[in-house]
Amino acid sequence: MPTTEFTLADLKRILLESAGSDEETDLDGDILDRPFEQLGYESLALLETVGRIEREYGVGLDDTALADGATPRELIDAVNGQLTAAA
Repeated sequence: MPTTEFTLADLKRILLESAGSDEETDLDGDILDRPFEQLGYESLALLETVGRIEREYGVGLDDTALADGATPRELIDAVNGQLTAAA
């Protein structure tokens, strides 16, 4: 059965597995509306994360998912939009 929802927990897992974190990165707080850059993830880490999401969930995300100032909420919404469209 295909996955029908991508959650914040899924995003945190993939971020940590693909890009890791440093001592200053805190993914346990209220991070949904904080830009990835403030969370300590630069563009290369996000490209790796998005690539992993695309492979694991079978979706294709366009460049707007990683626009400057992108937040976890925006990325989660983009993934869920693709999952819904594929269902």
